[in-house]
Amino acid sequence: MRVRVKFAKTGAMKFIGHLDVMRYFQKALRRAGMDVAFSEGFSPHMIMSFAAPLGVGITSSGEYFDLDLKSASSSASMVERLNRQMAGGIEVFSVRRIPEDKASKCMTLVAAADYRVTFREGMAKLPENWKEQLGNFLDQETIYILRKTKRSEKDVDIRPWIYSMRADGEAVAMCLSAGSVSNLKPELVMQAFGSFMGIEFPEFSLLTHREELYANTGEDGLDLVPLEALGEEIE
Repeated sequence: MRVRVKFAKTGAMKFIGHLDVMRYFQKALRRAGMDVAFSEGFSPHMIMSFAAPLGVGITSSGEYFDLDLKSASSSASMVERLNRQMAGGIEVFSVRRIPEDKASKCMTLVAAADYRVTFREGMAKLPENWKEQLGNFLDQETIYILRKTKRSEKDVDIRPWIYSMRADGEAVAMCLSAGSVSNLKPELVMQAFGSFMGIEFPEFSLLTHREELYANTGEDGLDLVPLEALGEEIE
């Protein structure tokens, strides 16, 4: 049986890296008494995979990992048992059964993510007319940024990867392409938006929160569905 676990990572836990989060859940699963399935061979390990590793310093209320179990109790029971083992800053929201084929794995399905970006108090702020300029920014046919990788730097048009971007009070909410093929970081979008307005945001001035991860179920276009919705409750 394969299940999908949705959880939040907030507070001081945002400074914990992906590998440490994975080790943390491995220990929590044991303490919770979950009947986890292990791989075979000389070095057995829990069969689990995370949807999209979260960068250090970013909070989230929409993180996921898939886990193979030999047996399971109800979804509500598993959520309760796991949350009894959670430290402050980590909370499990749901555990849902999903298909066991490779195409249904969360790391394969991720196509988009919702983010909310604000500013550290006293470090930076948007100009008064930023909401008007946001519309002009999105009206551009192309938005080029210098994208750096470990091996190279190149100009990339990120406009097709910005699915939506809007004002949310004094924050900027956006839905961006995610996954292994075209993963767009919200910091790069804000950098491009700042350049469009003729300003540069100081380093470490942005506070980023990931709200949800989506799969694309559309055949010819975008039909984004939260990864959680692709599973079913276990009664």
